[in-house]
Amino acid sequence: MAVFTEVGFDEADALVQRLGLGPLKALKGIEGGIENTNYFASTESGEFVLTLFERLGAEQLPYYLCLMKHLAARGIPVPEPVADPAIAPPRGHPLSIPANAPCELLHTVAGKPAAVVQRLSGKSELAPTAAHCAELGRLLARMHLAGRDFPRVQPNLRGLAWWNDTAPVVLPHLDAAQAKLLRSELAYQNHVAESSAYAALPRGPVHADLFRDNTMFDTAAGREAPRLTGVFDFYFAGTDSWLFDLAVCLNDWAIDLATGRHDETRAAALLAAYGSVRPLTGAERALLPAMLRAAALRFWISRLWDFHLPREASMLKAHDPTHFERVLRERAHARFDHEPGAEPVAA
Repeated sequence: MAVFTEVGFDEADALVQRLGLGPLKALKGIEGGIENTNYFASTESGEFVLTLFERLGAEQLPYYLCLMKHLAARGIPVPEPVADPAIAPPRGHPLSIPANAPCELLHTVAGKPAAVVQRLSGKSELAPTAAHCAELGRLLARMHLAGRDFPRVQPNLRGLAWWNDTAPVVLPHLDAAQAKLLRSELAYQNHVAESSAYAALPRGPVHADLFRDNTMFDTAAGREAPRLTGVFDFYFAGTDSWLFDLAVCLNDWAIDLATGRHDETRAAALLAAYGSVRPLTGAERALLPAMLRAAALRFWISRLWDFHLPREASMLKAHDPTHFERVLRERAHARFDHEPGAEPVAA
């Protein structure tokens, strides 16, 4: 995404040739985003994305890369990481492998941990219809089920603990009304997290950042219905409730971007499609309104942090934090039908 670290052509060429991808033909920095350095890399064997990790450490990265490899092996359309043939994969059960063991999917470029993954085909749909949302819902449920036997566990690093730690850092930059909203919502989410209903939520690996710009669709002319070709950017993934992952998607795919208001048609399509693959439990249906608020809070806090405490980077464009402030206010005061035909539940 944003380019924090400049990578020379020769250094990138040496990496892709070591990985058996052939000589590098072109290298182009990717604009947008605020977390990592990303380049499109064209080689004789295909199209790839080179990512340098600016915040995540080498001890955390095997979780994300191995998750992508795991999902790809189970038919989920994700960018498959390229292994270094000179590094043998660690043997033994993944939970028993030391955190500092060599990872054949993790490389080093310009002194930073890095990965090379296959580039997906298609194009992001930034104005999704109900049909696009249904495609996303089915894929999300399939991805959750495919991750059930993934053996590694790593907490969602942008979960509740991070919200509690980061809120005091961004509070001095808020006006009185914003500060009141942040404090009250954080208190509410801590209360929810202590409940038995929350503890009963099904859990596993989650993407946790599956916005419309992290998804690709087939754009072939004449196609009657949208076809999802892949999802990417798993570097906020973690072990969390599947419901939180679903709420993150609803807060982007089924929201009017100008107002932050809920779009009932798109939300119903996404939920029905998800439920056709993995029906929600009773605890999930009851807590969906709270998780919609939690997902809005998570991205409001992170965007406040990136906006008010930016890092220097070429091509860096921080997201507007007021968008998720609007979404959070809407979620906190609106009522939400969690299923087609269900009785509304107070948020």
